Amino acid sequence: MKRKSIAVVGAAETTDLGVIPNLSQIGLNADAALNAIADAGLKPSDIDGVATAGESPIALASYLGITPTWIDGTGVGGCSFLMHLRHAAAAINEGLCTTVLVAHGESGRSQIAPSAPPSYHPGSLEGQFEKPFGVGWAPTMFTIPLLRYMKTYGVTLEQVAQIPVIQRQWAALNPRAMEKAPLTVEDVLNSKMIAYPFTRHMCCLVTDGGGALVLTSAERARDFARPVWVLGTGESAESTMISQMQDFTSSAAFRVSGAKAFSEAGITQSDVDHLMIYDAFAHLPLYGLEDLGFCQPGEAAGFIGDGHTAPGGSLPVNTNGGGLSYMHSGMYGMYVLQESIRQMRGIAPAQVKGAKISVAHGVAGWFSGSSTIIFSNEAP
Repeated sequence: MKRKSIAVVGAAETTDLGVIPNLSQIGLNADAALNAIADAGLKPSDIDGVATAGESPIALASYLGITPTWIDGTGVGGCSFLMHLRHAAAAINEGLCTTVLVAHGESGRSQIAPSAPPSYHPGSLEGQFEKPFGVGWAPTMFTIPLLRYMKTYGVTLEQVAQIPVIQRQWAALNPRAMEKAPLTVEDVLNSKMIAYPFTRHMCCLVTDGGGALVLTSAERARDFARPVWVLGTGESAESTMISQMQDFTSSAAFRVSGAKAFSEAGITQSDVDHLMIYDAFAHLPLYGLEDLGFCQPGEAAGFIGDGHTAPGGSLPVNTNGGGLSYMHSGMYGMYVLQESIRQMRGIAPAQVKGAKISVAHGVAGWFSGSSTIIFSNEAP
């Protein structure tokens, strides 16, 4: 991707977040999409590219009355929407379309016409080699790398519990966050055990909601009111089986995706003012900080414990409250994008003063895929 070749010119979430029993999955997609299109000052007829995951992009285009020249139905899990942005950049640069809608909507809590979760057919790799041993969904899969990480680096449960505590501090500053009540390490450790070492407060929320972006070329974006420029993008993948990770203490997909985005953007970690790390479970910020190069291996827990990622810290992380306290409809990647864009526009509830560069980083499955997007509010 050419540096600063595209920009976000519209961004919005669904009108409501949390419990939305009156909207189906496609209805949530449409609500977010229309809000983002309006935010850009456009009409659905101005859109010629459509991307979504969970819902069919063809169905969504038809629902909105759009006849696209480019569609993307990449659906690899939570970071699909970051990948859509990257793919849209390539499509816009190639002239396949001019104005792309990336939309997400998910009835994760109310379950109104949701997409079906993977069932792991007995003939699949996971069905043959992992499910018979009780490894079948996120809480049971993520335990394996975290326990190895804790043993390797001497990280304690108290240190892991500090992560949702800090996320809650950010959420308390966000009126739209689902959970805002103060949280202590003791609260986290004493909450219901889900799958050791994860307690309830170490696991993501389950909500309804959605979000959408409108993208166009950097040159055309100058005519819009609030463009946010895309400096760099990356994506990668590892095995779909948690047991086949190259290293339980680090994600190969994270490392490759992050390095690609930073190289493309031509920046270093010291240039970053704000960071969003997909945090479906409490350990993911540890891996994100280390695999993206902000901390050395084994140092992220101490970095977080020293307050660097908290309000007033040197590297604000997950400033909306994250998947642990803001919201989590199932595929959380859209919301890391939304908060990075709010920060770059200077309109976030917990705005980072003077922030010029934000990194949004997402995960797919259980470390099986990843995508990284770097934004700036400075025009090329």
